[in-house]
Amino acid sequence: MELKTPVRLVLCDDHRIITDGLQRLLQDAAWVECVGTAASGKELLFLLEHLSADIILLDLDMPGMDGAEAMQQVKDRWPRTKVIILTMHDGPSMVRRLMEQGADGYLLKTCGRDELLRAIQAVHEGNKHFSAEITESLLKHRAEVSSREDRLGAISEREREVLAALAQGLSNKEIGDRLFISHRTVDTHRSNLMKKLNVHNLAGLVRLAMSAGLVR
Repeated sequence: MELKTPVRLVLCDDHRIITDGLQRLLQDAAWVECVGTAASGKELLFLLEHLSADIILLDLDMPGMDGAEAMQQVKDRWPRTKVIILTMHDGPSMVRRLMEQGADGYLLKTCGRDELLRAIQAVHEGNKHFSAEITESLLKHRAEVSSREDRLGAISEREREVLAALAQGLSNKEIGDRLFISHRTVDTHRSNLMKKLNVHNLAGLVRLAMSAGLVR
């Protein structure tokens, strides 16, 4: 890739060996210029007050202000600056949350030089870039959620209410009082839920209810 002006890159990670390694990894890419490094979110914000950056490679786990909070402040104060998360965390919920907060890319620290450069190029051109592992994890999670939703589609609205109440730790009597039904009716709903959802105990019902978002 050839640019008249190199992409100005800032590296933010609390491990010096990571930032040093990234600089060495990118030094042969003439179209990328590492203009600064920071070891924390606060250092990053201070650095950005004194120099301009096109893209930030940002770790999540750092002392004081973590990467997620730092990214939010960067997006608020320097909205044109792009942020690529570079981390070991691949949990779908965390990835989705950071995407919603404005992350322009998400890479795992297991990625190679070629993928890192592809991500920098894609993000600089205004696109999003997520590593293959992250994309696969998100697709798998989406399939699992869809499967759970299909299973819950087999239960009635009343059974859904009972399931949510069970997940909240309420007894049959408490559920009956809340829904204005007898505790024996609650017990019947509970048995029907186990059959329909192919779950064999209360703990399984609770896990299913929580994963389906019926209770948090």
